[in-house]
Amino acid sequence: MAFDLPARPALGRADLFVSPANALALAALDGWRDWPQGRMILIGPHGAGKTHLAHVWAAEADAVLVDSAALPGTDLDALAREAAVALEDADHLAGDAEAEAALFHLHNLLAERRRPFLVTASAPPRDWGLDLPDAASRMQAMPTARLEPPDDPLLSAVLVKLFADRQITVAPSLVAFLVARMERDLGTARALVAALDARALAQQRPVTRQLATEVLEDNG
Repeated sequence: MAFDLPARPALGRADLFVSPANALALAALDGWRDWPQGRMILIGPHGAGKTHLAHVWAAEADAVLVDSAALPGTDLDALAREAAVALEDADHLAGDAEAEAALFHLHNLLAERRRPFLVTASAPPRDWGLDLPDAASRMQAMPTARLEPPDDPLLSAVLVKLFADRQITVAPSLVAFLVARMERDLGTARALVAALDARALAQQRPVTRQLATEVLEDNG
């Protein structure tokens, strides 16, 4: 019987591959002690690696990671007493009056207490569509670091690591084949490797270019 076991993403510093796509953003986060007013927004498209960088920064700064969906109803005073805070997907708060007010108050509390504050989003604050002027002005005043879509070296390194995590050895030519045909998205890379592993186990076949072609066509 074949078991398709879930693979938990590794989000530590040792698992971070540096390429031109993420090097500048990583350098900006590494310099967090010198951020203006201790604030930074990390901007990048879906699947570029924002969550991984946020986890790396949180480990370095002893920060609490908060998903934007959990912000409304959170004890903001208690949260702002933490050593640092990373708020993920802040652009998802737009249009929710309670959430936007919470964002505004959290920003102010962290500023008053001089706690570092990292925010991640897929676009600059001016494009979020925030309705609360005070929240919009606070976010737009924050400095930004930008992640580019994953490039070939980053996607290749991630694929090799994902296969190795599943104890699958693949030829470099197969990695290049996949990189040339997949979306430039780290989430897509994880899903693709999982699909290849599942089909290889189910059909008792090695992970080859033929198998990869079938999976890519089925998911295209």
